[in-house]
Amino acid sequence: MVDILFGQSYYLRFDPKLWRAMQPYPPLGTLYAAAYMRERGHDVALFDAMLAAGPQEWAAAVRRHRPRYAVLYEDNFNYLSKMSLLRMREAAFAMITAAKEAGCTVIVCGSDMTDHPDRYLAQGADVAILGEGEATLAELIAQLDEAGPSAEALAAIQGIAYLDKDGGVARTSPRPVIRDLDALPFPAWDLVDSERYRTIWLERHGYYSVNMVTTRGCPFHCNWCAKPIWGQRYHVRSPENVVAEMAWLKETFRPDHIWFMDDIMGIRDRWIEEFADVLDAQGVHIPFKSLNRVDLLLKGDAIPALARAGAQIVWVGAESGSQKILDAMDKGTTVEQIYEATQKLHAHGIRVAFFLQFGYPGETREDIELTLKMVRDLMPDDIGISVSYPLPGTAFYERVRHELGERANWIDSQDMAMLYKGPFRTEFYRQLHTVVHKDYRSRKTWAQLRDWLRQPGVRELPSPRRLAAMAYHRLTLPLATARLDRLARMPHEPTRLPNVAVQGEVHG
Repeated sequence: MVDILFGQSYYLRFDPKLWRAMQPYPPLGTLYAAAYMRERGHDVALFDAMLAAGPQEWAAAVRRHRPRYAVLYEDNFNYLSKMSLLRMREAAFAMITAAKEAGCTVIVCGSDMTDHPDRYLAQGADVAILGEGEATLAELIAQLDEAGPSAEALAAIQGIAYLDKDGGVARTSPRPVIRDLDALPFPAWDLVDSERYRTIWLERHGYYSVNMVTTRGCPFHCNWCAKPIWGQRYHVRSPENVVAEMAWLKETFRPDHIWFMDDIMGIRDRWIEEFADVLDAQGVHIPFKSLNRVDLLLKGDAIPALARAGAQIVWVGAESGSQKILDAMDKGTTVEQIYEATQKLHAHGIRVAFFLQFGYPGETREDIELTLKMVRDLMPDDIGISVSYPLPGTAFYERVRHELGERANWIDSQDMAMLYKGPFRTEFYRQLHTVVHKDYRSRKTWAQLRDWLRQPGVRELPSPRRLAAMAYHRLTLPLATARLDRLARMPHEPTRLPNVAVQGEVHG
């Protein structure tokens, strides 16, 4: 028996696009919570849904560990948890049912639980934690151990929701977030089957990557970005603390690469430069990818410092090549900054990847073409495409909520559904995704082939598979573009909610 069995409901198998990509990372936020509770004397175990087949494996873990508390603690550093994908929500409901039938007290924590605690309480959860969870969970379990789940006792705990005696949802006052991140224990990596992750990464990609964070939260005001966990608050670990964890990971798990999962790495002035200095002083260098803002990258020596620290690729929220759309989003960046930051990153040997967002209110075909021109001009090393996604708590959501149909969430990350009555219909954006990728991927391969032809002994020749894909994409691009033009002329209606079945749903 254990005191607490931690789990989360993001099953990679339920997300077809990312299952094909197969770049799995353990649930970092869950590992932080497990380490926090273990530091306070609790015996803890982990169910890692990332590589599990479905909720039936959770039910087996509940039977094996026989915990007093089953805690569904979502990885709040995983942006897909923020999106509250329907397959994962249904999986969480099945997990709650299995834990309740085993006699556990069930506690849930995450973005969707914070936005919709009523749904999880209605499924049988005893308490929903609202916002950041570690301190709340510690106080909650201490209170439950002492006095049980009485309404009077729960009412005194900040940052939770529960059902009152009349069956209504009671919410307590918000809890302040943790300010001193250096005081937190390192995530409980010993609970993870790291060799399974290592094997998958090496077999699929030839290297082993692990995940870390240097910050919590984001102080910027992009009006489509939901912040249910930390709001506008932002706190950062010291460079020394981050490097200490990197050294520990390097010695213990021998990763070849790190993904820094921060919303934005290096917000504080000179943090990246200080980070690079500490890495140099301690001789701890592990190649990494990170997420950054173009305006911050252009401050001081941020880009040279990233190169010195070991950045291989930087993802930036480019979003759009239209300044009109960036301004409408309250993004706070300019198209010129995207161009300048990309060119400087490339000049320092750092690859660049763009997050692109289509479908924001007011976007026209001309705005879309400006975004495509930006991609062709700069040829980033990778792109990720999405459509505007209204999430509770955002100004964008409030603006379009009256246009939402029965469906307010995507099923999985490749859904690309237009959930409100936007500029074009869902089929248009799915076809736009196809067109952009055909054009971008074929141009990338052609650029590589051209470089090889110029310097055959120096540059790498694209593989036969990539050359064949390039030819196919160029041949089919005109037809794909013609279909996109036809879809642009069709009216758009809000999408309807399909039946969503979760594999492995278990009751008992």
